[in-house]
Amino acid sequence: MTDSSARLLSRTPSLYVVATPLGNLSDISARAQGILAAVDVIAAEDTRHSQRLMEACGVRTRLVALHQHNEQRAAGQLVEWLAAGQHVALITDAGTPAVSDPGAKAVARVREAGYPVVPVPGACAAIAALSVSGFAEGGFRFVGFLSPKSGARRASMAALVEDRDALVFYEAPHRVLECVTDMAAVFGPAREILVAREMTKLHEEIVRMPLGEAVAWFEADSNRVRGEFVLVVDGAPEQEGLGVEAERVLDLLLGELPVKTAARIAAEITGAPKNALYARALALKDAG
Repeated sequence: MTDSSARLLSRTPSLYVVATPLGNLSDISARAQGILAAVDVIAAEDTRHSQRLMEACGVRTRLVALHQHNEQRAAGQLVEWLAAGQHVALITDAGTPAVSDPGAKAVARVREAGYPVVPVPGACAAIAALSVSGFAEGGFRFVGFLSPKSGARRASMAALVEDRDALVFYEAPHRVLECVTDMAAVFGPAREILVAREMTKLHEEIVRMPLGEAVAWFEADSNRVRGEFVLVVDGAPEQEGLGVEAERVLDLLLGELPVKTAARIAAEITGAPKNALYARALALKDAG
């Protein structure tokens, strides 16, 4: 460890959550390289994969494994190292740890033990894809990986149909076609999707299209289902009226409650305007 790299570390033993490149090694920051060189040990999702990055950056710090199958046990070891006065870095195979990747349990365990957790920001696949989507003017919701089972996957999507924010999903290559098929069925063929494949890597591909065209796009070239995927779905368009979910909830409540009470509770459940719900409830009662 050089004096300059040591100065990057806190005086208190800390866990540094370090973002690493998605693919292009040039995307690693100077601070990240310095931290990785200065700490006493690096906890990595896949030590063999991360060793290539360490060699490219000239980092010789010891690597240990921390992945989804050993995270609880490895987290305890991190706390022991911190208790012994050592500094520890946490990295994943690509991007930011603990965001749909191992690390969240380890971070929680270290915090519970009273040690600082320091972010060293950098690449994040979700933000990289979102930034080129043109969807996030109002906001976004990070969803991450959905269930591998179609029924549960569609149920999760259905709960998001009326969300006005852009929706960011991760998906594996062997499920991406099924996932996009379900998206077209649930969100509708007109909703726009951005498909970001192999970002920053040699075969990077980023396309935007209506969901109704996405399945055919994947099927047109077998190479398009290879790699790592971020799927960004545009938020729901602004609707006139209350929306399907608000109407459904209001209708159910009106079967059991007075108009004013039903409108108030429906507003609390759905977030729809209470006055609009009350007016709609009166109309439904008169029609009945």
